[in-house]
Amino acid sequence: MAGSFGSISTALSGLRYNQVLLDVAGNNISNADTDGYVRRRVVGSSVSSAAPALWSRYDGHGEGVSVGEVRRMVDPLLDARVRREHGMLSYLQTTSTVLSRVEEGIGEPGANGVHAAMLDFRNAWQDLATNPGGAAARQQVLGRAETLAQALRVQVSNIAGEEADQQVHLTSLVSEVNTAATDLAALNRSILVTEANGTDAGTLRDRRDQLALRLSELTGATTTVRPDGQFDVSVAGASLVSADVASTFAIDPAATYGGAVGAVTTLLTTTLPAYRAGLDAVAADLANAVNSQHALGFDANGNPGGTFFTFDPAVGAASLQVAITDPNLVAASSLGGTARNGDNADALSRVGTYSDAYQKLVNGFGTQVAAVGRQTANQAALTGSLDTAWEQQAGVNLDEETVTMLTAQRAYEAAARLLTTLDEVLDTLINRTGIVGR
Repeated sequence: MAGSFGSISTALSGLRYNQVLLDVAGNNISNADTDGYVRRRVVGSSVSSAAPALWSRYDGHGEGVSVGEVRRMVDPLLDARVRREHGMLSYLQTTSTVLSRVEEGIGEPGANGVHAAMLDFRNAWQDLATNPGGAAARQQVLGRAETLAQALRVQVSNIAGEEADQQVHLTSLVSEVNTAATDLAALNRSILVTEANGTDAGTLRDRRDQLALRLSELTGATTTVRPDGQFDVSVAGASLVSADVASTFAIDPAATYGGAVGAVTTLLTTTLPAYRAGLDAVAADLANAVNSQHALGFDANGNPGGTFFTFDPAVGAASLQVAITDPNLVAASSLGGTARNGDNADALSRVGTYSDAYQKLVNGFGTQVAAVGRQTANQAALTGSLDTAWEQQAGVNLDEETVTMLTAQRAYEAAARLLTTLDEVLDTLINRTGIVGR
């Protein structure tokens, strides 16, 4: 053996090593519920014997154990996939939430929706066609027309309100991206300096991983790891973080983003404007068809029909208004002078394709909402399975930590017992050798 004093060093290394095991296990247990915490594992390294001098012999078998490293239990490939799938999930969830809210505001099918108002408007013309001289029937036409125009204006207002909300949301997201990028660049620098000084930077790395994940959720960012361990982050092919330098993020209309930012920009530039344009087209068809047919008829005074709806193409459906306030000006008859019939009212009940156009618009939007909902559910399942895999890899298992703690405790006790035994051996050697028989 290496000698009694060498054995003391070996036993002492066991005490120190198992103390680190206990400390790390305790830290893991303490952070079991901490978001983003990656469990640590102590990697031991056997201490080899020193090389003997020339012409000398050494019959030892090692000189104990040392802490090789305290390793964070991460899988870089799994981390990259988790970030990618979380970015896609964030995109779909943001889109689904907004579209569902818009669909709720559309209110179709429903008694108070635009489609119901269109049916009531056509039915009012039918009632007037059967009773062209009835004042109540004329007033009903105007009332139903105002209800329809208002229903379209409300829908357009809801879309405009959602667009305004999403503009504010986008501004907030851009600000969050810039804050996260600045913090991540600072952590790159701190980790490099901390580890160069020989200090563990595990906590800093945990925080950096969380920021990288958040940037993926916000923008669909891609993170790459440098040989020195620093993170580089790019968004839509443009550098956002390079080592300890963070660029200022701003929306580029030509870029295609992922994550929440990508969802909001798509909603603002494509989805919501397309639906609003569809409503404008429906309102234009309604106004043009009714006005054209109304001009062919005659009112209660025998005069040609005037403009029924006012509509400004530059403004769209928000400008739709009923132009007539006097029921006697409703041109229900196809005959002028003193003769009266309800033929023009009957024609007005069937004129235009606005009902079909609106139904097609709403059905298309509903199909889009349902499709995004299904995609979101599928993506959530995929992301959830990856989160489970990450938790198994990097999360704290209390049962496993308890076993580690008990193992370290017993090993510590054994090393302490070895020290006690060596102390007794040395006491015998130093204090008792040569005194027998005195």
